[in-house]
Amino acid sequence: MNGVLPILKKELREIWRDPYTLGIALFLPLILLFLFAYSLNLDVKNIPLAVVDMDNSAESRAYVQAFVNTDKFNLKYYPDKPEEATRLLDQGKAQVVILIPTGFAQTLLGGGEAAVQTLVDGTFPTSARVVQSYVNTINDVFTARLLADHFAGLGVGNNEVLAPAVTAVPRVRYNPAMKSANLIVPGLIGVLLMAFPPLLSALAIVREKETGSIQQIFVSPVRPAAFIVGKLIPYGIIAYIELLLVLLAAQFWFRTPLAGNLGLFLLASVPYVISTVAIGLLVSTVTRTQLTAMLLALVLTFMPSFLFSGFLFPLFTMPAVLQIYSYLFPARYFIEITYDVFLKGVGLKVWLSQLLILSLYTAAIVALAGMRFKKKVG
Repeated sequence: MNGVLPILKKELREIWRDPYTLGIALFLPLILLFLFAYSLNLDVKNIPLAVVDMDNSAESRAYVQAFVNTDKFNLKYYPDKPEEATRLLDQGKAQVVILIPTGFAQTLLGGGEAAVQTLVDGTFPTSARVVQSYVNTINDVFTARLLADHFAGLGVGNNEVLAPAVTAVPRVRYNPAMKSANLIVPGLIGVLLMAFPPLLSALAIVREKETGSIQQIFVSPVRPAAFIVGKLIPYGIIAYIELLLVLLAAQFWFRTPLAGNLGLFLLASVPYVISTVAIGLLVSTVTRTQLTAMLLALVLTFMPSFLFSGFLFPLFTMPAVLQIYSYLFPARYFIEITYDVFLKGVGLKVWLSQLLILSLYTAAIVALAGMRFKKKVG
């Protein structure tokens, strides 16, 4: 500690003398939290709908109304010709086009199967699949309603004819409302922490290299491990304050449900916070300019935390090689813990292995940063 305290005091004084950087470090993650939380929305609603009703019957209008009643579709266009509807789809004004042919009502009333063409904009495959599932569900509901009305008109009870052989009772666990915010906001905690603390700490040693003040450390009796720890502590404190600010916004602004133990989550966050700062310090030991340090820190932290952490895309959907590659990044383990605590409400027994791996990862990064700096001293 005799070697750590002087470095720690020096670093705290430098941080305090630069209030603009400190303010950006603390409040820019909050700004990005709001931007990402409101812009990254996986819910598919208010879908622009165009309908070409060439039958213009009571049955065709009832079919169209079935889409409107779901509150998922916004009936914005009612063109007369299929060519006009296709043009709306090409221009991006409509996301879905429904073409109801002539004879729709006659076919239904005659007991036949009426064909309706649905055109879906597949530019965004994920949204297109959801839209297609909406269309299939509405078709099923509409068909069931027609059958019920038909047999009711014949005086036959629904239970006698329409009783299904298998009844599926769906139940969605962990995120029953299926809101994107409940997934995105907790995941952003890990992503934002992997963005800013590494940038700040990456500049900690490189700045001294550029100014030449690092030479004072080289000739001093301060050990490399003490130097790294002295640099690590102040930026770790800043990173933890960032975590608390983002967590407060998630709870009191976005009303993100927290099913698990908050105290355990705060304790589990400590090794992740330290790892984010340690990665920046490691980068600073292998780079000579601040620009190079910033670029390398972004490549090693922010980008992988977006792509290979399970934040936006489930890891099991990725190729096996990329799944193995994702184990190299601490955000993977922390975001798994975050989802377990926030959404599933499970305890330490479930995510203990992730916490242990994350702790070992952090210790290895800190040790490697100390070794790299020791080589520079030599």
